[in-house]
Amino acid sequence: MNPSSQKTQEAPVSISHKTSQSRIPGYESEASTMGGTASELPEPSPYGSKRHSLDRIPSQTGSTNANIFSEPENVIEADMEKGGVAPPHPAGPPGFNPADFPDGGLEAWLVVAGGFCALFSTFGLVNCVGVFVDYYVQGPLSNYSASTVSWITSTQVFMMSGLNAVMGRLFDRYGPRWLLIIGTLVYAFGMMMLSLSTQYYQIILCQGIVSAVGMSAVFNSATNSVMGWFFKKRAAALGLTVSGSSLGGVVLPIMMEHLIPKIGFAWTIRALGFMFLALCGFACATVKSRLPPRKKPFNVMDYLRPLREPAFVCIVLAGFFFFWGMFLPFNYIELQARQQGIDPAIIPYLLPIINAVSIPGRILPGFLGDRFGRFNVMIFISGLSGVITLALWVPGKSTATTVVYGAVFGFASGGFISLLPAVVAQISDIREIGTRTGIAFFFAALGALTGSPIGGAIVSAQGGRFLGLQLFCGVVMTVGMLCFVASRTVQVGFKITKV
Repeated sequence: MNPSSQKTQEAPVSISHKTSQSRIPGYESEASTMGGTASELPEPSPYGSKRHSLDRIPSQTGSTNANIFSEPENVIEADMEKGGVAPPHPAGPPGFNPADFPDGGLEAWLVVAGGFCALFSTFGLVNCVGVFVDYYVQGPLSNYSASTVSWITSTQVFMMSGLNAVMGRLFDRYGPRWLLIIGTLVYAFGMMMLSLSTQYYQIILCQGIVSAVGMSAVFNSATNSVMGWFFKKRAAALGLTVSGSSLGGVVLPIMMEHLIPKIGFAWTIRALGFMFLALCGFACATVKSRLPPRKKPFNVMDYLRPLREPAFVCIVLAGFFFFWGMFLPFNYIELQARQQGIDPAIIPYLLPIINAVSIPGRILPGFLGDRFGRFNVMIFISGLSGVITLALWVPGKSTATTVVYGAVFGFASGGFISLLPAVVAQISDIREIGTRTGIAFFFAALGALTGSPIGGAIVSAQGGRFLGLQLFCGVVMTVGMLCFVASRTVQVGFKITKV
């Protein structure tokens, strides 16, 4: 047989072999191992897949839901939101490709269950900060102004959310196991020390710093672990996880309101501490990471590089402005209702009402985000939070108006906590998710740290009237919504599409 003819027949076999290897995660193409170049291979058809779930289709967005691959050139980009996959070259390590995410199963849902308990214990306590402010102002810290007292709870929120920049890095490097265990022990220790505290410096040290450090470790490990198990259902899974904080915000204020008069503040805090120890212990047993840790050396550019991305910067600004106003109703709605002459029997239940309605507010936006686009839903709920504050809380004077505002605000603001990690993950490398969500929550925490004291100072400057605080709250949350609009515009412009 003619040698040249033989070569002609063998060529397609070799090319097919090379192409199939390049499609398998974990394999390098022969072009790289044999010293050749990718240009020597013919361009494979992007529509050649026999598996419907792995078909690649034209992208509607400028980035994918899991950016673990370099931006492809001269090929049709995959759109994760439409069921496509990332380009097959360069191949990602096993477990990082979108098709590798389980999106369900016993292990994945146990992570969600453990995360639910973790969020009940951590963010659930943050959701009832108004009870602490009300108790301190009328009790052991009655000689301090409400603005000064609110620094305690603001510091707690800042430390819990702001330390995510550090905890996220530790999560990426070591995984969640030891973060959860150590965080649980530190959290329980801080609660026990708070039960013994009577002075301002003691309370801010125990509640605002020590317990908040433990809360941050537990909160970060739970939310970041969930994102590693889910891809298409990520926002929904996060919504279910974060709904634990809303349930905590319902149960804990009522529990404290009834226990403090009967057994005192000290034993109430101890009871909470033992309950949180048990719930976080369950989280330690069930929450784990599906993806291996990335043990790479510290590099400050890991924190600075995301800030060069316009879409990410807009998310960071949105988080800052929204957190600047979001905690004002949680901190001051009881004081404002009492000053306004609302029925005293209703006042202790205002925070539980806000948190009860935020349970579906945490869950439903997640499902809607997976269906209609997470940025689209985030814009709606953040805008609704600002508008309802200006349209209902500011002019409202009656008990009914205050209760209705609490319910609508609870639903609208509830989705923010569950969707913020989801929108960050949508434009991020999943292997850097801890660091990038940590950056977003750090800047959001700066807003939480300063928002309540600023609100308290506005009330003091206005002689105890809350109008200025209410206007400030509504305006800054609306600005947060506009920043989300800017982030979406950077990605896809003004097109009506799923983002």
